[in-house]
Amino acid sequence: MLALVCIDVDGTLVGSNNEVRDDVWTALEEARSAGIQLVLCSGRPAFGRAREYAERMQPDGWHVFQNGASVVRVGTGESLSSEFPAAELRELLAAAEQSGELLEVYTDTAYASTLRDTQAREHAELLGVPFPPLWPAELQGTPVRAQWLIRYEQLPTVRAITPAGLDLHPAGSPRMRETLFVSMTAPGTSKGSAIRRIAESYDIPLERTMMIGDGENDLQAMGVVGHPVAMGNAEDVVKAAAKYHVGHVDAGGLLEALALARQL
Repeated sequence: MLALVCIDVDGTLVGSNNEVRDDVWTALEEARSAGIQLVLCSGRPAFGRAREYAERMQPDGWHVFQNGASVVRVGTGESLSSEFPAAELRELLAAAEQSGELLEVYTDTAYASTLRDTQAREHAELLGVPFPPLWPAELQGTPVRAQWLIRYEQLPTVRAITPAGLDLHPAGSPRMRETLFVSMTAPGTSKGSAIRRIAESYDIPLERTMMIGDGENDLQAMGVVGHPVAMGNAEDVVKAAAKYHVGHVDAGGLLEALALARQL
């Protein structure tokens, strides 16, 4: 049996209805009772629904939010988060103002948005947080991540106006199919770097860890664990990087992956 299993949220834990299946919660409880350390490993922030998922999944454990920018022990509030570079954030805000694209800025506990349009409202609903969010100038605390919300075909344009050196983590959501979330973190910050830190804190060798995901932002995590698993709905590049393949999220693919973790 593996010692640590990391689980993405959108398209892995959560299906197209933005809910977690009851049988998935039962399987997670059984895995935890069997001794597996469960880690939420999401691009979502450390508040709203993602925080609730983490607390239910492993109440006393470390979890990964914001593509590795927020690493939080939900039971105690301890944080190993990485600060977003201030100069690059100023450049991003200027680029957002000039381009008119939606940019979000996050701390560990709150977020701000440059627009309050339909897309921003839908994202707030997806996250399970109040709308409207703060304006960037109103955001208090240490920024850890920024994120573009764009159409898929706009990715080359957004890459061109994003400051060099930042780590980009594009990902989608079954609930907002037309939107590409391009998360940006400080250099060297990713789900992969966060998993390394968590595994070390638990004294668990990486060869006894699993990452289950579906999006491009899961690739760095898959590259550090011993057992990478791709969901049936995963992007082709994720399937190519995975050692194991399971069913679609809406067909209970995560149940297959958890069963596999208990057999390895």
